[in-house]
Formats: sequence, C-alpha cells, structure tokens
Amino acid sequence: MAVDTQQIIDEATKLGELVAQHPAVARYKEARRSVENDSDANHLMAEFDRQIESLARQQASGMPVTDAQQQSLESLQNKIVSHIKIKALNMAQVEFIDLLRKITQTIQKPLNLAEGAAAPGGGGGGGPRLTGLGR
Repeated sequence: MAVDTQQIIDEATKLGELVAQHPAVARYKEARRSVENDSDANHLMAEFDRQIESLARQQASGMPVTDAQQQSLESLQNKIVSHIKIKALNMAQVEFIDLLRKITQTIQKPLNLAEGAAAPGGGGGGGPRLTGLGR
C-alpha cells in the first residue's frame, strides 16, 4: 500500500507529541532553564565562548596559543564541568540525545534496502551490496 507524504507527516507529528511527553525531554528543558536563569553559569559559558573565539582569531592570524592561555582555558573548563547546574544540563542532554538516537534507529530499521543486511549493532558495512557482477 502506497503512503503519501502527508500521512508520514501526520504520524511524525503524533510521534513528536509523544516524545514531548517523555520524562527525558522534561528533564532537559528544566535543566536548560536552570542554567539560563543562573548568572554564574551564564558568565562561565560566555567567558568560555569569548576565550575560544579569541584563541581561534589568534591562531588564524598565525600566532600560537601560549601555555598560560591554554591553562586559563583549562581552568575555565574545569569550573564549567564542575558547576552543578551545567553538569545537570549535560547529563539531561545526553539522556535526551540518546532518546532521539533510539527513535531514529527504530525509524531507520525498516528502511534498510540491502538484502541480508547486518544485524542491529554492527558491522555490515551499510548500503546495498552488488553481487554477481562480471559472471
């Protein structure tokens, strides 16, 4: 039975509504709000972005990054990863992305066009195989 684009879009909308109700999505949204509302977390992340941009411009102009600059950036990274709200956001983001990965893999399973495709989780090289050529 042929399926039209609108049917797929309708089903995708339903799936999106289901995903939006998943606890991982709620945790991610809450963690993101928490970081956005934390001035210390925002300051750390803005400073990190500023330093990265500055070092990128410096490198682009042919000047190497100094040890002091590298240490300053690493110190800032350590502060960021140890910040409780940013850490919670990172964990929630990993959980959310894992959910999306599982959904995508599930959607893609029936799309495998290769005969004798590899079992889930591995090593079939992907894509269709050309056999029997030149015989």
